[in-house]
Formats: sequence, structure tokens, C-alpha cells
Amino acid sequence: MAARVICFLLAVLFCASCKVITSLDQMCTEKEASKIYNCENLGLREVPNTLPNATQFLEFGFNFLPTIQNTTFSRLNNLVFLDLSRCQINWVHEDTFQSHYQLDTIVLTGNPLIFMADTSLNGPKSLKHLFLTQTGISNLEFIPIHNLENLESLYLGSNYISSIKLPKDFPTQNLKVLDFQNNAIHYLSAEDIDILGKATNLSLNFNGNDIKGIEPGAFHSKTFQSLTFGGTLSVSTVLNGLQNSTVQSLWLGTFEDVDDQDINSNMLEGLCRVSVDVINLQKHSFSDFSSTTFQCFTRLKELDLTQTHLKELPSGIKGMDSLKKLVLNVNSFSQLCQINAASFPSLIELYIKGNLKKLDLGVNCLEKLENLQKLDLSHSSIEASDCCNLQLRRLTHLQYLNLSFNDPLHLQSKAFKECPRLQLLDLAFTHVQVNVPHSPFQNLYFLQVMNLSHCSLDISNQHLLTGLPALRHLNLQGNHFPDSTIPETNLFQNLNTLEILVLSFCDLLSIHQQAFHSLGNMSHIDLSHNRLTGDSIDALSHLKGIYLNLAANSVDIIPPHLIPFLSQQSTINLSHNPLDCTCSNIHFISWYKENLQKLEGSEETLCANPPSLKGVKLTDVKLSCGITGLGIFFLIVFLFLLIVLLSFAVKFFLRWKYQNI
Repeated sequence: MAARVICFLLAVLFCASCKVITSLDQMCTEKEASKIYNCENLGLREVPNTLPNATQFLEFGFNFLPTIQNTTFSRLNNLVFLDLSRCQINWVHEDTFQSHYQLDTIVLTGNPLIFMADTSLNGPKSLKHLFLTQTGISNLEFIPIHNLENLESLYLGSNYISSIKLPKDFPTQNLKVLDFQNNAIHYLSAEDIDILGKATNLSLNFNGNDIKGIEPGAFHSKTFQSLTFGGTLSVSTVLNGLQNSTVQSLWLGTFEDVDDQDINSNMLEGLCRVSVDVINLQKHSFSDFSSTTFQCFTRLKELDLTQTHLKELPSGIKGMDSLKKLVLNVNSFSQLCQINAASFPSLIELYIKGNLKKLDLGVNCLEKLENLQKLDLSHSSIEASDCCNLQLRRLTHLQYLNLSFNDPLHLQSKAFKECPRLQLLDLAFTHVQVNVPHSPFQNLYFLQVMNLSHCSLDISNQHLLTGLPALRHLNLQGNHFPDSTIPETNLFQNLNTLEILVLSFCDLLSIHQQAFHSLGNMSHIDLSHNRLTGDSIDALSHLKGIYLNLAANSVDIIPPHLIPFLSQQSTINLSHNPLDCTCSNIHFISWYKENLQKLEGSEETLCANPPSLKGVKLTDVKLSCGITGLGIFFLIVFLFLLIVLLSFAVKFFLRWKYQNI
């Protein structure tokens, strides 16, 4: 009986009292102390007093500020960026930003503006970016022009503007971006364009305006960084209006909801009188697609024909020696040879992504592209029983190869020997079957990045990744290890240059303590979404200064001997784990609260045990694991009972001793 009493008293003595210290949540989310704050969608009618005066970046959208005046943000005179999207602002009064000398960007998107005072933007010495999208503007005279000498970008999309004629004294000398998309502009006059004459390398956006006319000579001798006419029904109208101009990038694509006419060769003749480097014709249809269609494309450096309903490119195309980049995404080629690659001998980049038919790689279809460096064939239902030497023959300069999201590929020995300079290889979500006992990636001496995520690989093959002396980034997400364990001897043992390793969603239960012993250069390890416990961290104990992602595992208790290891890392994510918030984990919880600057996902790092603290953030938990007043009382009682028991024991011993004399 006495023994039971003692055990009970000990249990009471050393039990922990737990409670939650829930700090009052700030009304605004702090992204960077005393600098960046998000106050969006909080129903605010004024700036909270809790915001420090030193605030530089403020997201204040989706609140209620029908009028703003010079007192509204006067206290925050260090603002650099201010977002007031959809705050139901009607009036912007005089000198609203008079004390905000450093203000660089003002976002007024989605506000039904009725009035902006002429001096409303006075104050900022270097205002560069002004967003007036969806503000109901119909006349550019509405925009206050004072203090806009340094303006670089002006966004006026989705309004009711019918003329781009800016006020006479509007400063355009520093403008780089002028966005008029989705307005009601149908005609461009020479006078309108002349006002922009002082701007250099300007990007003009007329998407969604359906330009029906351009005054002859309006763009004569003008130079632009980019011109965007997306959704315009008549491509010929635009090209004829741009005669004798110079444009780095010309966007003439259309959209799904625009019922435009098919393009024929005659409609593209105007391109011969425009100096263009890059042209985009996405989602158009061609009524007479032939070699003559390309007669005015000979000076192009980049051509985008995404989703133009192509089944093949015509043979006999001539003069395309300057073309460096060709985009043929989302078309309907049956075989790679149908693009007639020999017509584009200088190609450096080729994209055939998302082909709508099963794409047969054929044999030697790209052998004339000896200068090709980037090749994207992803999402094209490609299947090959012997990949990929015959298909990639003579592509000796290829550095980037994307074969992700395709059908099964069977890799043989030295499967990419035709591309010895590969630096990036992406096979994600393509079932890769290796038909040799050694590595199919041998001799890729320059390969730095390899994505093998969700490839259903045989990870038990210890030689799968041999012959990759420069590999720095390896993604094996979604591949499963035998017995859900990474053993001591594994496929990583020869990858001593590896810096980034992704092993998320691999159903891992454990990692041998020596499994990563050869990976001494690691800076980033993602082990999220597995079933690892805290003991698995031992396998990483030799690493320092890494980004460690252990989110969504089975970590409940971090052993005290691992706390020094955690302290040596740069960033740690332990969110979505069933963390124990009792005194069994007191060392980790104390460390956690002292090292918040190292921790990522703290909002989702919650307690799972005990039930009373389930769902509580670790930062809000305070444990009292010392001896409480009640504990002291029971300690005294325990000591008293211990003395009594000892006294009885001594008496019993002496009585027994004398009875046996």
C-alpha cells in the first residue's frame, strides 16, 4: 500500500501544467518587421495605429476608403509601395501624398474614381508606377500630370478610353510601359502616337481593343520595345499601319472568345515593311499555309505559332537563317519530322509542348539543328521503346531537354550520348523504364539539374545515377524506395556534388543514419509529405546551413540531442506534423520559440497532443514543467512519509537483529 502511495505522489509531483498563451493577433499581417505589412480585406476604414511609422510596403486593398486625403497616410511617410486596390475610393484630394517623398508605386486598381485633384500626386519625388486599371476612366485628361516626370509605367486597362491622346504636357520621356488593354480604342492617329515620341523603348499594350484603323505614317520612324495588338480582327490593318517602324516584339495573337478571320499570305505582306525581331501569332488559323506564308518572316529572330491548328510546316521555306527561337506548342503534328526542321538551321530554342496528337519522335528529324540548345517536347504523349539517341542525333550542343509528362520511355545504355553537353534533363511524370543494370545517364559530365519526379523508377538500382559528376539538383519526388527506407548503400553514394535533393511524397518511413554520408555539399533537402519521425533527422546530423523541409511527416517529438543540429541550419519547415506539446518535448518547444527566424510555415506548425492543445500554434504554447506549489506540498508529504517508512524499516531491522542474537 505504501508503495502505491509513493508512486501516486511521484506522478503528481512531476506532472506538467500546460497552458496556452494566446497573443492578440495583429490586425495586419507582418511580412517583414517594421517594413512590409498586409492589411487586405479587413473592413478597415482607416490606417491601424499598430502599423509602425517605418512601414515601407503596405497592401491595403479590399477595405473601405471612399475618400483619401493628406491625413489618411500622413503618419506612414516612409512608404515606397502602396496598394489600395478595390477600396471603393471615389475622391483623391489635394496633396494626398505630399509627405511621401519615397513613394515609388501607387495601385488604385478597381476603384470607382470620380475625382483626382491636380495636386493629388504631388510629393513623391520618384513616382515610377501608377495603376489606374478598372477605375472608370474615359478621358486621359482625368489623370493629374503634376509630378509624373519620372513615371515609367502607367496601367489604364479595362476602362472606357476611346483615344490614347494624352494631355499636351504629359511627361513621357521616362515611360517604359503604357497599358491600354481592354478599352474601346479602335483608331490610332499620327497625333496620338507623336505625343509618345520622347519615350524610348516603350511597350504599348492594345490587347482587346480591336484596332480597325491606323492613320498612314502614324508609326513612321518610331521605335518600340513591344507592341501588343491581341484580339484585333484584322492583322493586315495593324501590319500596314506599322510601316517603316521598328519593333523588338510584336504580339498579334488572338483569344478563344474572338471570332477572327483566317490569315492568308496577302494579309502578312505588310510585315515586309516593318522591322521586327519577335512576332507572336498564337491561336490564329491559316487559310493557305505554304512556303510563301513565310516570305516576310526572313528577318525574324523568334516566331510563336502556338495553337495555330498546324498539322505540318510546309517544305521549301527559305531565308529563315536568322530565326533563333521557334514555338509550336499545342498543335497537331503526328511526327516530329513534320516541322521540317532543316528550314530553320540556326535554331537555338525549339518548343513543341502540349501537342494535341501522339507525337512520334521519328529518326533523325532534328539532325540539321546542330546549334540547338533548348528542346521542350513535354505533354505530347511521346512513347519510345529505345530512347533517345536516334531521335536526338547530332544535337551535340543541346543543354536543356524537357520530356516530362509523356508516355513510357525505355532507356538503354548511354541513352543521351548524342547530347553530351546537357545541363538540364526533365523527365517528370514520364514512366521511365531502365532496361540496363547500370546508369542510362552515363557520360553526362555537364548535367547539373535532373527532374525524375513521379517516374516510377526502380530506386533499388544503386547504379542508376552513376556518371553524373556535376549534378547539383536532383528531384525524385513521388518515387518509392523499397521497404519505405533509404538504406546505407543507395543511389546517392556517388553524388558528392549534390546541393539540392527533393524526396517529398516518397512514402518514406526511415532513413539510415549513414544514408547521406557522402552528400557533404547539400544546401536544400525536401523530405516533406512522408512518414518520417524525429529520429530520422539523425541521418542529416553532419550537415550545416541547409534548408530542411520536413513538413507533413509524422514528427511528434524532437530528441534533445538533435537541438544543436537544428540550430546549425538556415531554414526549417516542420508544419503539418503531429507535434507533442507536453513536457516530453519541452527542449524543442523552447528552442522553437527562440529561433522563429529560422522557421518556415509557423502558422501551420500546430500541436497535436495533448488534446487540450490540439490545433494551437507552437508559438502560442507555454509549458510550466517545473515544480508547482501543489508539487512542493506533495514533495513535503512525500518526504514525511519517506521518513516514517525509514523509521519503521530501522525499527523492524533492529527488532529482527535482536531477536536473532
